[in-house]
Amino acid sequence: MNKNKAAVAGKSRDGFTSSFGVLAATLGSAVGLGNIWKFPYLTGTNGGAGFLIVYVLATLVVGLPVMIAEIMLGRKAKADAFTTLKTLAPAGQPWWVISVMGVAAAFLIMAFYSEVAAWVFAYVFKAMGSSIVTHDPKVTSAAFGQLISDPLQSLLWQWLVLALIAGILLMGVAKGIEAVAKKLMPLLFLLLLVVGARSLMLPGASAGVGFLFHPDFSKISAGVVLTAVGLAFFKLSIGMGTMMTYGSYFRDDQNIPATTLRVMCADLFVSMLAGLAIFPAVFAFGFEPAAGPSLLFITIPAVFASMPLGHLFMVVFFFLTAISAVGAMLSLLEVPVSVISGRFHMSRVKATILTLLLLLVVGSGCALSNSSMAGFKVFGMTLFDLFDFCTSNVLLPLGGILLCIFTGWVWGLDRTRLALSNQGALNNQGLCRLLVFLLRYVSPLLILVVMLKGLKVF
Repeated sequence: MNKNKAAVAGKSRDGFTSSFGVLAATLGSAVGLGNIWKFPYLTGTNGGAGFLIVYVLATLVVGLPVMIAEIMLGRKAKADAFTTLKTLAPAGQPWWVISVMGVAAAFLIMAFYSEVAAWVFAYVFKAMGSSIVTHDPKVTSAAFGQLISDPLQSLLWQWLVLALIAGILLMGVAKGIEAVAKKLMPLLFLLLLVVGARSLMLPGASAGVGFLFHPDFSKISAGVVLTAVGLAFFKLSIGMGTMMTYGSYFRDDQNIPATTLRVMCADLFVSMLAGLAIFPAVFAFGFEPAAGPSLLFITIPAVFASMPLGHLFMVVFFFLTAISAVGAMLSLLEVPVSVISGRFHMSRVKATILTLLLLLVVGSGCALSNSSMAGFKVFGMTLFDLFDFCTSNVLLPLGGILLCIFTGWVWGLDRTRLALSNQGALNNQGLCRLLVFLLRYVSPLLILVVMLKGLKVF
């Protein structure tokens, strides 16, 4: 019965059409503001190269196994995230609750992530003008404060961003998500190379390169390790149904372990390029590498304004940052669109429009969290901070732990071996055994520790 349901779900399902399209779309989901914004500032605040080494190791034992599991299950069921677990789980067992948490997480993340992306899109146009072309961080700080405290600007930019992403989704998986990703990902790499090359040519840039690549292991603490594990889990767009949804669009002959490894390496490469674009310039002009979240909107404009042709490179930098946000938002919005379309037998157009309208309402609360709704707080947090806290510290890690348990213990080694070997066509028995071992004993434990730390249990 379960096999029949999976087959029916996959009959008319849109999908990716080429191996490069699969790689580009999946990478587009993994690459986001986390690469250009979060990865550099966390690397800066946690000691540089030492943190980077721990992050890579954490990605191999936490991020990659969960990502492979999500894509594998999605491809097997050829359905939306909810239907996937409802179909593949043993009869009567409510493992579909993992998908409910994932869909909720994707929607709530999109509600506040779209506002951060809105700031980035606004900064593309600010960079074209002259309001942030200054080497004084006080001026750039004031410009950023003015943007986020203006309710009209906040709403307008968020709505424009949401309309853009919804417009791409309306074109479908192959003609929308895949086609856009195949154009934007190479462009992102090219622009990062251009900005990075310019940054490395600055006098004193070697200090930034050393900060990024010469580890100081004395700075690695238990807190740094947990931060790296948390970043590895959240960075690859796992635990929220995005990879499961994209997995349902994978071709049956796609080598899932090889594809996910390429995505991980390319994602890391983008983060490294972002670091090379940022840290040499930060050190060259004497700015603070541990500036935290303000690094992108306050420090970076001041850095680029201080270099020759900095105005041009500032425009390029914020344009590539906007590109990085698009791929991630496409995968986030695709999760609820896919579920609504599949579960309620609604056309893709209607499902996209309905999701967009819901996000315009819910997301507006996040957009106004620094202005007209700054005084509206739940548990002492604005809606922006509340959605961020609930998704990052509860929904994503809990969903990730349950997904590890389901794949490792319920789905099991035999089904995993059959699915990942493409019905025996690939010789990867040892890899399958290692994957199941990590999903059973290692990944869920590490995610649990990160979750408890986020909830301030210790």
